[in-house]
Amino acid sequence: MTDSHHKAALAAAAQFEKRVPPGDDRERLVCRTCGFINYQNPKIVVGSVVTWEDQLLLCRRAIEPRRGYWTLPAGFLEQNEEAEEGARREAWEEAFARIRIDQLLAVYSIPRISQIQLIYRGALLNPDVAAGVESLEVGLFAWERIPWEEIAFPSVHWALNHFAQAPEGAVFAPFGNPPSARLEQMALE
Repeated sequence: MTDSHHKAALAAAAQFEKRVPPGDDRERLVCRTCGFINYQNPKIVVGSVVTWEDQLLLCRRAIEPRRGYWTLPAGFLEQNEEAEEGARREAWEEAFARIRIDQLLAVYSIPRISQIQLIYRGALLNPDVAAGVESLEVGLFAWERIPWEEIAFPSVHWALNHFAQAPEGAVFAPFGNPPSARLEQMALE
């Protein structure tokens, strides 16, 4: 960032103050000059539990947080992007995987990091996968070979276990946070 960009960013930040706008119930960043409210809302993550025959696609993270740990192909939804399209894009970016989305598997709410995660159930169109720029490596794992001790995030555990509980080929209501997730959240507060 150049010095002039830095000064402009500081000047813009100085125009905002934290206060509760009229009709609201929480502090927001509000412009002192024009009253614009800078709402800071949760990020939406989209991803998928992807299979090829009886194997599941996992990606070893090449980025922080949790670099070197295994995860599902997932990431932030982009502006003006449909959720399913975002899940397909993430599978391509992380594993060069072409996938078909079957249905929404789960919706997870993770308030500690202000995320809502939409995780789909999907299938590879072919088994040709390779590590993308955000992955150190990718692999297809039989259930008994999943590296459970090296899974990056609790929500990946949830999604894999919810996938195992989902009736194959049946339409079902999406899963949500497991009861243990609330206990984990309370321990962090």
